Amino acid sequence: MTPSITRAGSGPAVTVRRATARDAKRLTRLVRGSRAYEGPYAAMVAGYRVGPDYIEAHRVFVAAGPADDRVLGFYSLIVAPPELDLMFVANDAQGLGIGRLLVAHMRDEARAAHLDQVRVVSHPPAEGFYRSVGALRTGTALAQPPAVAWDRPELVFPIDPAI
Repeated sequence: MTPSITRAGSGPAVTVRRATARDAKRLTRLVRGSRAYEGPYAAMVAGYRVGPDYIEAHRVFVAAGPADDRVLGFYSLIVAPPELDLMFVANDAQGLGIGRLLVAHMRDEARAAHLDQVRVVSHPPAEGFYRSVGALRTGTALAQPPAVAWDRPELVFPIDPAI
């Protein structure tokens, strides 16, 4: 899929492009600095790394500012089995429509890959967002200590076939 330029909320144009190995450090900083993972969730991302190998192995896309290529958010779509593996929006870009833009792009990518649904095991505070953009709750992924110490909502995004 080619990069797309669109408007996120009322902000400036934002480009969604394929991530490259050069983005790895910026994506890692975005994950580790996420306010969504403060407090009891901090341990989950403390040593997390989005490496060049991960970016090369998966469909990772970045929402970036048009002038400076600043990373505003990113997601990773795994095709087999279909799953939204990662999705983060920069703290200061939240509420600008970046997450909605990324989900719409992910759905287009899933459709192009002929998927009929995409699973997401959500960070508990993000469940409301995912449901607001069309994900349906299907169950609960149970805690798996020590890696994940809490239960997480499991959802799916239905993917409508291309017209």
